[in-house]
Amino acid sequence: MARRTHKTSAIHLQKGDLMKRNQILTLASGLCVILIHLSADTVNAQSFLNLNFETANVSASPAEFFPNYVSVGTALPDWTAYLGANQQTQVGYNAPANSTASITLIGPSWNSADVGRYGVGIIDGNYSVDLQTGLDPNGTTLDNVLIEQYGTVPSTSQSLLFKAFETTPLTVSFNGNALAPVALSTGTSSDGLPYTLYGVNISSLANQSGELEFTADFNGSFNYVVLDDISFSTTAVPEADVAVLTGIGGLVFGARRWLARR
Repeated sequence: MARRTHKTSAIHLQKGDLMKRNQILTLASGLCVILIHLSADTVNAQSFLNLNFETANVSASPAEFFPNYVSVGTALPDWTAYLGANQQTQVGYNAPANSTASITLIGPSWNSADVGRYGVGIIDGNYSVDLQTGLDPNGTTLDNVLIEQYGTVPSTSQSLLFKAFETTPLTVSFNGNALAPVALSTGTSSDGLPYTLYGVNISSLANQSGELEFTADFNGSFNYVVLDDISFSTTAVPEADVAVLTGIGGLVFGARRWLARR
């Protein structure tokens, strides 16, 4: 009987060990699944890049006659460019259009004389981007123009900041949802181009992934937006309201008056 009891106890011990091993294996499997998901999230958490347009890989060039094209990958690394609904493989370089829808990289040889001649320039650093609304290259339709980039909003972000000089409305959106920029301050570039610093409250978008788009809207005339210094900030900005939006309209009107004096 003692031997039988000992054998029974051994069987119970083996069963206990098996249960513990199964529990450990189950826990390990669960941890593996969590790690896989975390790894996938890390891969998908793609940072926004070249938000100040300074990684352009183009040779220095003075102002050129339109058109003067370079590849999108050379002029605007990490960005996608559209005229209307048509994705572009090329954009202009130092050759702003007057009435043809176009996206043009400006810099680094641009100067105050070019600003006076063309009405566009470099807001900051070596490069800015000119979004010109107007007729498509075939001269058949009137187009908005936009640039967009896919990425993940940093987890600590409270606001999106950017600088712009506008003679036509600018729409900023994330994942197809229009954002509401607030005019924070104004300034003038070293070459004499006035600009406005805008902020957008994006605290609700922190850690979300999607398309960030900047669109120059055709509003019945051939006008443009010069864009620069897009960045994410941990500092909050106020929500846009009617008064602020009215102020933005006043800034656009002031920009048009500035152009008329030149």
